[in-house]
Amino acid sequence: MAKSDTKTARLVPPGLPNEPLLQVKDLKTHFQVPAGIVRAVNGVSLTLDRGKTLGVVGESGSGKTVLARSIMRLNLGDHVIASGSAKFEGKELLDIPMSDMPDLWGVEMAMVFQDPMTSLNPVVKIGRQVTEHIRHHHGTSKSDAKDAAIALLKSVRIPEAEARFNAYPHELSGGMRQRVSIAIALACGPKLLFADEPTTALDVTVQHSILNLLAQQQRERYMAMIMVTHDLGVVAGRADEIMVMYAGKVVERAPTKTLFEDMRHPYTEALMRSIPKVSERSHTRLSAIAGRPPDLINPPNGCSFSPRCAYAGPRCFEEAPPLVDVPGSDHQFACWLPVGSEEGKEAFERNLAARVPQAVAIAEGRVTEDLTGDLEQAAAEAVAEAAAAEEAEGT
Repeated sequence: MAKSDTKTARLVPPGLPNEPLLQVKDLKTHFQVPAGIVRAVNGVSLTLDRGKTLGVVGESGSGKTVLARSIMRLNLGDHVIASGSAKFEGKELLDIPMSDMPDLWGVEMAMVFQDPMTSLNPVVKIGRQVTEHIRHHHGTSKSDAKDAAIALLKSVRIPEAEARFNAYPHELSGGMRQRVSIAIALACGPKLLFADEPTTALDVTVQHSILNLLAQQQRERYMAMIMVTHDLGVVAGRADEIMVMYAGKVVERAPTKTLFEDMRHPYTEALMRSIPKVSERSHTRLSAIAGRPPDLINPPNGCSFSPRCAYAGPRCFEEAPPLVDVPGSDHQFACWLPVGSEEGKEAFERNLAARVPQAVAIAEGRVTEDLTGDLEQAAAEAVAEAAAAEEAEGT
């Protein structure tokens, strides 16, 4: 057992079951809209143990938030089509009547939402919003709930907690509103916390403080956490495992150290490349991912990332790759031409020679004019031409 595993094992409270806290298998969440069916989450599987942190990473529209809300059964309405399995402590969440779900929210699982200004009620004082879960689930008196709420506000480092108890959300700064949201989520001691972009719209120093606070609360409560973010840098040192999502599917999953040392999927590499680096000179152009996320109503054929991929070959535009295991590890990825492989290297060099826009953007650090047009068509045509030329040379 690794040192980190031994250290974690010592922190496990006695008497807890050995089975995973959360088991999700082939979870799908589709939305019926006038234009068709949006496949927001399209067959996601994951396992999360008690006390562990899973980072879910991807661009806006990749399905991260819908996945979290699907597990918590927060996607409501007749237009929602959910299938698959999501078991929490062995109980199938999708089979629980919606009328019984409020008994789980707050006590068993909770969520820190992306924007506290919209998740907090603007016309209700902070104190009441923190105490309502405590009073509802634990039946405590008003005075005892107030004492517990003030203690919670202090635990999340709200200054002058007694005075803030009677404040409205608009009277607090963005960082303090986010701390209040965390206090509400932690009020009843949940076993699983979803942190949905908890540092969005906060400055860097406040972001660091909020992330440290979440980590501290997790350690103290031995709480499992799923951290949703678009930034690999946020989860780099804070997640035990990272799951990269694209177009509603998992494209790569691995322990954090393994993912950063041996990433295989081109999309993961593109996310990493887009992170600003302090070693670069000021005003250095950021490395954006070419193109746009796919249409989830009419997704492209083959791999969903192929129209934006610098490594794509003909097969990528025709056949979707399965999620496969790296032998001897917990690493999984879905790619025909993975990063670091000889096949991937050859595909990139072939695409660069054919001036495929995505490859040019990586090699030259700039976006060519071709990217303003139909990227999928341009990439497919260039890949096909390169493949035909290579075949002609072979004959």
